[in-house]
Amino acid sequence: MSSRPMLQTAPLPALPHWEQTPADLPDAIRQTKAAIRARIAASGRTVEEVFAVVQDQIAHEVGEITAARERGEMIWPVIDFADIEAGTVPAGAQDRLRRRGCLVVRGHFDREQALSWDRGIVDYVEGNGFFENYRGPGDDFFGSVGSRPEIYPIYWSPAQMQARQSDRMARVQAFLNSQWRHESGGVQWFDPGRDSLYPDRIRRRPPGADSAGLGSHLDPGTLDLWMTEAYQKAFRHLFDGTVEQYDPWDAAYRTAGPQYPGTTMCSAFRTFQGWTALSDMACDQGVLHTVPIPGAMAYLLMRPLLADVPDDDMCGVTVNQVFPASPRWHSPLLQALSGIPDVRAGDSVWWHCDMIHSVAPVKNQQGWGNVMYIPAAPWCPRNEQYAASVRDAFLTGSSPSDFPAEHYERGWADRFQPRDLNDTGRRGLGLD
Repeated sequence: MSSRPMLQTAPLPALPHWEQTPADLPDAIRQTKAAIRARIAASGRTVEEVFAVVQDQIAHEVGEITAARERGEMIWPVIDFADIEAGTVPAGAQDRLRRRGCLVVRGHFDREQALSWDRGIVDYVEGNGFFENYRGPGDDFFGSVGSRPEIYPIYWSPAQMQARQSDRMARVQAFLNSQWRHESGGVQWFDPGRDSLYPDRIRRRPPGADSAGLGSHLDPGTLDLWMTEAYQKAFRHLFDGTVEQYDPWDAAYRTAGPQYPGTTMCSAFRTFQGWTALSDMACDQGVLHTVPIPGAMAYLLMRPLLADVPDDDMCGVTVNQVFPASPRWHSPLLQALSGIPDVRAGDSVWWHCDMIHSVAPVKNQQGWGNVMYIPAAPWCPRNEQYAASVRDAFLTGSSPSDFPAEHYERGWADRFQPRDLNDTGRRGLGLD
């Protein structure tokens, strides 16, 4: 957004904040909305004026995306791993990545390596009797996809850890982290060259499967995005009348903020969410879609402040659930939902942490749909703190604390061991 001079230089009213989940959510929502409205008013503008700026920007972006889609153009940027490795990514491709906030990395890993990892995961779970002991989904969200199981609550297989600590993964993560402004005001908010190895699960969807997919949502937080002090600072330009200065690539204050606990939370700061393909997948087989507008968070956080939303409602956002993007409140954004292109085993897929995303439903899927979730989660105070609990989970084979306490791997002798860590893995777990 273009810069705009401040209308008011006097200190603006402070916002109330709750660093833990408020006991009375409706009352906290009412207080928060009233305080943000007063703060914007003190800047010399109205909420409606500020939202109109956001609305115009979103309409422009959505118009560009839908027109490109109608012309048959691929919305998702695609960059070859070889260019990332060599430092020869064309400037135009990098600009498109920042504009769209999502990326497919072609050839991130050799296809045979990815297929070997996929076979290794099958051997790992079958050899340890996973299917005989599977107790069903541990959270309400991923349990909705409908296959049995589609999301495996497995974290410590050799395949996953080899990918997480590989040099090729570290190169891509550093490239993605470098898209963010990670230093400002004399503070280094994160180290772009060091990842925290955030452990996540795997998905295996077999040929012939019917899957309900996942509805449009986003994952950086819920009510804490409005109600905690760090996030109020991170989104300060949305809440103080200077919305034109909002930059979705500015990491300031994001690396300290807490998240209210729940079964679908993320304690870490991720610059990008991501997964690595373990099978070939066609673009019409229940694949990932995003709203490729990194700045859409401005719309999402400002929309509840308008008069048509009840005072105790944040457009359906609450704790212990994902942040929903719904046709009722966010229909202009959802017009831009765009799916990934065809991918091959070894490609990786990435999207800005603030972006709305969904997984399309599929019936009688053609071919496997297998991925392991590996984000870019750079080393920072917030991720260093979470790494302590990750180390404990790794050493005991437990489910990490962000995830349901299922702990299938505790007794699996062939899980990845501390002796198998390389330097990148040790640094990512905070062991060096």
